[in-house]
Amino acid sequence: METSGALAQRLTHATALVAGPVAVVDLDRFDANAADLLRRAGGTPVRLAAKSVRVRSLVHRALDAGFQGVMTTSVAEALWHAGHGVRDALVGYPSVDAASLRALARDPQARAAVTLMLDDVAQLALVEKALADVGTDGPPVGVCLDVDASLRLALGPLTFHAGTRRSPLHDPADVGRLAARVATTHGVRLRGVMTYEAQVAGLPDSSAAVRAMKRLSARELPARRAAVLDAVRDAVGRDVELVNAGGTGSLEVSSSDPRVTEVTAGSGLYVPATFDGYRSFRPVPSAFFGLDVVRVPGPGFATAFAGGYVASGAAGPSRLPRVVTPGWSLTRREGAGEVQTPLRSRRAGALHVGDRVWFRHAKAGELMERFESVHLVQGDQVVDVVPTYRGERKAFA
Repeated sequence: METSGALAQRLTHATALVAGPVAVVDLDRFDANAADLLRRAGGTPVRLAAKSVRVRSLVHRALDAGFQGVMTTSVAEALWHAGHGVRDALVGYPSVDAASLRALARDPQARAAVTLMLDDVAQLALVEKALADVGTDGPPVGVCLDVDASLRLALGPLTFHAGTRRSPLHDPADVGRLAARVATTHGVRLRGVMTYEAQVAGLPDSSAAVRAMKRLSARELPARRAAVLDAVRDAVGRDVELVNAGGTGSLEVSSSDPRVTEVTAGSGLYVPATFDGYRSFRPVPSAFFGLDVVRVPGPGFATAFAGGYVASGAAGPSRLPRVVTPGWSLTRREGAGEVQTPLRSRRAGALHVGDRVWFRHAKAGELMERFESVHLVQGDQVVDVVPTYRGERKAFA
């Protein structure tokens, strides 16, 4: 595998005529990661988490490589992709965006392409209102129920919760009741169920305790998922066609359940720094950003322009960018700065004014919110420059 030093030199050569800060995606690595994600799913269809990419041309590149459909963060994003040829867009989160719901309701083609996410009757009521306001005929609005896939254990008076506090739907009976309510709603059709096991897909294999929790969750969830699907069938009188699960960190586990019809992945195309601790796959990062050194305060120090691209989530060192250029690191006192990013090294050779330093973002698609365009590289050449969501004047979350 290419060393970090060789990688940094190659990216610097490719972007020598481009002013920093500059965002880069290595297409050969991107394509290899796409193939690896499909392989890891073992034949189960893989839906693309578009928020982890946030570059429309790369979303379509992944779809052309074999991904089937996209998952979006919002109804507005789903409508945008549907307007650019995507025929299967699953909104990954509930929405209270009345304007976008009305736009969906009045567009028969969008209604055929977009599936909404629900976990509460209040969200369903908003869909009903949008349909009533628009008053147009067309295919039913597809909906999917978001079921909490976290691990809950009880030992006497003690309870243990592993995973996100994502959805109020956890027990099969709760899911069945909402499914029955959907079934009686005019203009709406229940398409499926989603069970995103964040405690498996979203946690690196950082300790024996975490790995044990993942194994326990992987054993518990399939049985509960089966009970949920049985409850839904009893409520609506048929099996749903869509059972979504998983993420980049859990493709093998999620796809092994025969009742899962599709898994979702996206971060594994870029492989941000938060994935370095996983054992389920070998990280091959494809997305980077380069900053230019603007001053050298002293021996072993250098200051780069911009770079304060801190990831969402609980604040801490894990949310900071990771330096790719060998021997250099962020300083503990200042981290990644809004206008300048100080660096230090006790081992590497000196950096000089005008040198380029390379980094990886802690999370995948969030990097692209900082740039209007991304330079696509093959080998040591820029082969294309394409707009990000931001470059297309789109911001969905």
